[in-house]
Amino acid sequence: MLTLRLQRHGAKHRPFYHIVATDSRNARDGRFIEKLGYYDPTRDPSVMEVNTERLSYWYGRGANVSEAVATILRQKKIVLERAKTHKQA
Repeated sequence: MLTLRLQRHGAKHRPFYHIVATDSRNARDGRFIEKLGYYDPTRDPSVMEVNTERLSYWYGRGANVSEAVATILRQKKIVLERAKTHKQA
């Protein structure tokens, strides 16, 4: 299952996160499919950059969003929508 989540980088007590699309079975800091942005909580105010086009692409393909990434998206006022499916009668 695909997940959009944070991948931790940086030194001890100096976190820096990449927002990535990955298989949920991979380790937190392991293999990923694509980098979608980053989050730096150490700056004041914290810095968040997100590629909304690619984020929407993966979300539309059924990727789940972690709680941490969902919080970042709410702060950036980004609303994601699933791809519409058409049923034939």
